[in-house]
Formats: sequence, C-alpha cells, structure tokens
Amino acid sequence: MPQLTPLQLSHDEMKALGTQALDLVIHHFETNREASVAVTLQRAQTESMLRTPLPEQATPVGELVDILARDVFPNSLKSDHPRFYSFVPSPTNFVSVIGDLLISGHNLFAGHWMAASAAGQIEVNVIDWLNELVGFEPRAAGGILVSGGSMANLSAIATARESRLGGPNEKAIVYCSDQTHSSMAKGLRILGFRSEQKRTIATDDGFRLSIPALEAAIAADRAAGLLPFCVVANGGTTNTGAVDPLGALADVCAREKLWLHVDGAYGAAAVITERGKKALAGMERADSITLDPHKWLFQPYELGCLLVRDSTTLQKAFRVEDEDHADYLEDVTRWVKNDVNFYECGVQLTRSFKALKLWLSMRAFGLGEFRRAIEIGFEMADHAERTLRGAGTWDIVTPSQMGVVTFRWRDAAKTDAEIDAITRATVDLMRNDGYALVMSTSLRGRAVLRLCPINPSTNGDEIEETIRRLGVFSADVGARV
Repeated sequence: MPQLTPLQLSHDEMKALGTQALDLVIHHFETNREASVAVTLQRAQTESMLRTPLPEQATPVGELVDILARDVFPNSLKSDHPRFYSFVPSPTNFVSVIGDLLISGHNLFAGHWMAASAAGQIEVNVIDWLNELVGFEPRAAGGILVSGGSMANLSAIATARESRLGGPNEKAIVYCSDQTHSSMAKGLRILGFRSEQKRTIATDDGFRLSIPALEAAIAADRAAGLLPFCVVANGGTTNTGAVDPLGALADVCAREKLWLHVDGAYGAAAVITERGKKALAGMERADSITLDPHKWLFQPYELGCLLVRDSTTLQKAFRVEDEDHADYLEDVTRWVKNDVNFYECGVQLTRSFKALKLWLSMRAFGLGEFRRAIEIGFEMADHAERTLRGAGTWDIVTPSQMGVVTFRWRDAAKTDAEIDAITRATVDLMRNDGYALVMSTSLRGRAVLRLCPINPSTNGDEIEETIRRLGVFSADVGARV
C-alpha cells in the first residue's frame, strides 16, 4: 500500500474518526440536561491531567478524542445547558453544529468574492435577512459577520468615526450609559480614544439611558469646543435586559447630527417576536446595530454581526486606499468590480465562511421556529419572576424584561452589606451544587442575583427548583452571617 501524504488519514480512518466525533456530539445533545452545569478545575488539576511534552511521535487520534470526552468537555461551564442561567446563555442547534463541521471541513477562504463567490452570495443573503429583521432596507444597508459583539462594537465605532469625523480626532466624544457592555470601553481604547473622550451617562430607575442627562452632556461638550459624534444605546443590556429609549435617542441624534449605534448583541434578535419588536421600537432608526447570532439566534460560537443602515460607510471605514493597497490582491480587485469583498468591510482579510451555519439553520427550521424559541425565553423569565414573588423571600430588583430578571434576598434584620455577602455566598454554593448556574451582578452598588433563562429547552419545573435551591442556600448563609 502506498504511503499516505503527510497529515492525512485513510478513508476508513476518516470514517471511524468522524463517527466517533459525531457520536460524541450527539451524546452531548441527548444527555446535556443530566450533566452538571458548571465544573471549574484548579490549575494544578488541569496541569496533571493534560500537560504533555511537545510530541514528536503520533498518538492514535481515537485516544485523543477519548481524552477530550473524559477530561475536557465535562470540565467546563456549559452555556448551552438548559439550566445555565448566567451571563447570556448560548444554546445551539444540531443543524448549525453540522454547519460548523462543513465550514471547517471545506476550509473556504471567505475574505473576498474571487475566492468564494457562491459562499459570498450566501453571506450577502444572510446579511440582507438580518437587516430586514431589524428594519433596515436591505438594498441600501450592509453588514459584516465577525467573531462576536466585542468586534462588532469596535467596528461600529470605527465606522462612526470615519463617517462623522473623517478619522481620528482628539476632540471626539462618545456617549454611553452606565450599563453599556465593557467591550465598548475596550474597543474605544484599542481605537485610540482616551478615557476622557468617553462620557458615561446616568440611567433612570429602569436602568435606561437618561435623555435629559445625555442632552446636558452634549450641550456642555459643544460649549467646551469638543466634537460629540456618537451615542451608544443598549438594545437589551446584559445586566438587566433593559432597552434604552431608542426612538427618543434617534430624535436626539438626528437633531445633533450624531451617529446612533445600538448594541443589541443580546437583545436585537428578539425583534422577530411581537414583544421584542415593541421593546425595541426605534431601533430601525439607528445608523448601526450589533447583533450576535450566537446568543438569541441559537448559533455555536463564534458568530457576531455588525449591521449598518448605509453599506457604503463600511467600505469608507475599512477599505485601504490605492497607495496602501496590497500588491498581492491586485488580481482580486481587477477581477471583482461590483461584487462584495468582505475584507473591505471589516478588520479581517482571512475569514471563514461564517454565514453557512446561520443560513443552514434558518432555512432548515424557518423563522417561525426561531420566533417560538425566543418566545420561550420571555416566558421562562416571566415564570421566574412569578415564582420569586410567590416565594415571599425575594425582592425583585428589575422585573422580567428581554429574558432577564434580577432579584435579592429579603431579610429585614440584615444590612445591605450583609445581603451582598449572602448573595455572593449563594452563588458559590449554587455553583458547587451543580444543578444550575446562577451568577450575581452589581446594580447601583448592590449585589443581586440574575436569571437569564433563554434556552428553549428550559422548563418551568427546573426554574422553580432552581429558585427553591437558591432560597435554601441563602437562608443557610443568612443564618450564619
């Protein structure tokens, strides 16, 4: 038998490995509910389990998959678990998982049209779908698929700066609320903005950006000779699910000639439901929107998206001018005149065929099935709020909105600081328990518990059991504080 070329398996070996890997994934989908939601190991444990010298010789690949099945995949936070209620869960679907397999297996370069024109057409189609969903006119609008909300937000500010200011300006000012995602501060720093170029605007009692406070800040900055150019609004905050007053913000931005960016990484996809559309009214007036399909469109990591009302703004921000253009891309630009080169719409040149998994699942299930899945998330958060109120031992800090509810242990004999300590200890006990994962956040300086039950496999009985356990743990800690 002739020797295989390097880094190749035989047909039978590929079939066996594929079957082993696929069986492992199917097993995960079928048994995920029975697994512990959260396992975090100490560094010493992972070193002893997984540290190996640089290998010169081969290890049977089936043995390596067994190591992953035994030592890696079980020892993690499972963001796709039905009882993972922390951060923003990322429940997936099997069709998109197969999409990721096809993406990796064919290894298409999707940076420009010449390399993958048919794949490019699918990406254009997917971007058009998302623009249609959020209320942008697909023929005029554009977008780019990226790794997630962090890169989408960074790209949005770069686009806004180029569109409104023509490039970096030391007098430029960006306005965010005190609930804006931390990725925005990181993106601004990467883009060269100093801390004094970001204004953090107070929020109202509902944790929504205050219009009067924003208007006062803009007026003060203009009077000081500065250049306000962008407002970042929230389309469903991570902390509470709050949606800023998007219509009123659009009015302010239109009057002041500011770019309006909506960070809807979590919540924007909910616009496909009646409840979400009502909450997000005015989002369609934004200049740009961040939307993460790997959140509330149930896609595997990594899949984020930046959408822009005017597609030309992306090219203006990211296209390299002729004098700096890469010589090795000359044939690409010579062949492709009127088609889409995605590397000219974002940071990356080399990029994968990210659109495939979303295209595949949306066509396989239809929008109605995604709508039903999102509606379950709303219903489960509502059910959690009702259960908390009925228990009589919890204070609702923020009611159910955009699939998030926050709450705090009630004990009139305890100080706020003691309740903070009870909250954090309850989180630790819940994580060690393994039944569900509930984490805390901070609102107005106080620790609160937070539930985000948006996995469509979540059910009311599990919500009730989770809250019961939280109550047991809080009462136990409270008796010792």
